Amino acid sequence: MKARARALALALAAAPALASAAQLELEATLDPAGGALRARAVLVVGRAAAEISLAARFAVDAVALDGRRDELAGTLRDGLHVWRLPAADRERRVEIAWHGALDPLDETLSHRDTLGHARAVAGARGSFLPGAARWHPVLGEALEGYRVTIDVPEGQRALVAGRLLDERVSGGRYRARFAYPHPALDIDLIAGPYRIEDREVRTAAGSAVRLRTYFHPEIAPLGPGYLDAVLGYLDRYEAWIGAYPHTEFSVVSSPTPTGFGMPSLTYLGIDVLRLPFIRFTSLGHEVLHNWWGNGVHVDPAQGNWSEGLTTFMADYRYQEERGAQAARDLRLAWLRDFAALPPGEDRPLAQFVARHHGASQIVGYHKAAMTFFMLRELIGAQAFDAGLREFWRAQRFRAASWGDLQRAFEQAARRDLSAFFAQWLERTGAPALRLVEARAQQDGASWRITATLAQDAVPYRLRVPLVVRTDEGAHTELVDVQSARESVAFRTTARPRALELDPELRLFRRLAPGEAPPILRQAMLDPATAVVLVCGGDAARAARAVAGRVLEHAPQVHAAATELPAVPVLAIGLAAEVDAWLAQQGLAPRPPEVAAQGSAQAWAATRRDGRALMVVSARDAAALEALARPLPHYGRQSWIAFEGAKAVARGVWPSVPQRVRLD
Repeated sequence: MKARARALALALAAAPALASAAQLELEATLDPAGGALRARAVLVVGRAAAEISLAARFAVDAVALDGRRDELAGTLRDGLHVWRLPAADRERRVEIAWHGALDPLDETLSHRDTLGHARAVAGARGSFLPGAARWHPVLGEALEGYRVTIDVPEGQRALVAGRLLDERVSGGRYRARFAYPHPALDIDLIAGPYRIEDREVRTAAGSAVRLRTYFHPEIAPLGPGYLDAVLGYLDRYEAWIGAYPHTEFSVVSSPTPTGFGMPSLTYLGIDVLRLPFIRFTSLGHEVLHNWWGNGVHVDPAQGNWSEGLTTFMADYRYQEERGAQAARDLRLAWLRDFAALPPGEDRPLAQFVARHHGASQIVGYHKAAMTFFMLRELIGAQAFDAGLREFWRAQRFRAASWGDLQRAFEQAARRDLSAFFAQWLERTGAPALRLVEARAQQDGASWRITATLAQDAVPYRLRVPLVVRTDEGAHTELVDVQSARESVAFRTTARPRALELDPELRLFRRLAPGEAPPILRQAMLDPATAVVLVCGGDAARAARAVAGRVLEHAPQVHAAATELPAVPVLAIGLAAEVDAWLAQQGLAPRPPEVAAQGSAQAWAATRRDGRALMVVSARDAAALEALARPLPHYGRQSWIAFEGAKAVARGVWPSVPQRVRLD
């Protein structure tokens, strides 16, 4: 899940000037079934020069400046109506009325499609009008607040982020008013045939909050359980960070596979909300975004820290609470993902702004989360938590940067952290750390262990965990390295048997080949991946559809008879033909884990030349076609078997740490 990329780009860098920023009053009448919108807005604009824009798809019915029509001329530019206001010695009142048709709701969109789907859509099953679609007049600067009235047919319910002032049903219409008193750039409007579950609660810290679910009828019975879970997350994060910054929180269902977080609400796909584990995982991530991203905003010019911090404090923290092995498994998943990232797709963490595809998620979510993990390891949990609280206290409803975070942690830890932040934020990639050699020598009653560590020519400054396996158990030595090749030494009282490099994966680094088993995502992410069709007819058409869903680029298709391309390959076809093709190409046969499982299978391998191979095999064309929706969600797996569209078995090949025997 993610906070809305648009919501993270709030123009708040000049926060002290907000006292003179604009306010917005908006009334919108929406006809979801007819796909029509009619609305009017009043903008109170400050004295500075300003520009107002509205999507050109709408017809403008009237424009007035300080009550006078024809005082404000508009132009068309880049698909927008644009009105420019010169600087003045007083505030201005701008009134705009408009109407127009919206795009029809498309329930076939994939989750990846929704990430960049910034169009206003409407339908009886759901309407979503993102502010980025310019469905209402938008200023090029932050509003200091807004009030919105929404009018929809009686069978529908609608909302925007903010406090619900009142709602009523009258004359066959539902009407609700909302107010948001904090900085905002634009407004997302959501409507649907919702059943509302409503609860007024007081958090453990004493905050009065109104909780709601706006759920489609088929999932309405899930509402009470979701409200219980939200209250638990509010209690958790208020104790950890500070008071919840809004007066309500709503969970809203979407007919498409969205995963958006806005101030005071989250908008999640129906199928996601049905999953029994979502209340205990992704929901907490979305609640936490009300502190990070929608409470302290991101300064987009200086990188997006909020996704990584939210991932660390939500997704990763939940795994820590399950146990050390679950936490290690997630760190391994992050590092495997990074190992699968093609070099050309990598970016410095400081350049990440928003998630657009899997490659950006690996950097902006996973590398960032592990950076916070390493920071906590470096300064200690007490100082880390104190830094979070100071950051929240100082930056609430302001736009903050990585630099602001660094200063808060430096203040809490009472130490300079500039070297740590510089190497993890500004450099592309990760250290490729190697345990070159190690030996042990008895020295009286103890043993002296020496080891040589190597890394890239431009080394990182690292505190490396080395685990010594002895006759009496294992213990960890932390050694500091900062050179491309460095020898370290330490002692142990028990007879050492082996030395392992960071087997618990506590460093963000590029895993060595044995540490990074092949996973499906390697072929999925690489823009050079070619598709080999090992089938024809209806199966070939289904295979092309699967390839279009699985790959994050337009596939280059090759026939099975051609020579194997010298690039990563996604091979798709029917089972018998796939097995024959593997033998013909001299590739490893179908692994036993998927030999007799389900109606379709997929697995990852590494070819002799080191390039990635992903194989998709199905019983028939229908079984192949059924993979189009589910398969893209399993990129972290090494192998998976499906019965129809349901995953029935999956797994990851073993990861083997770098190890030197000492006996």
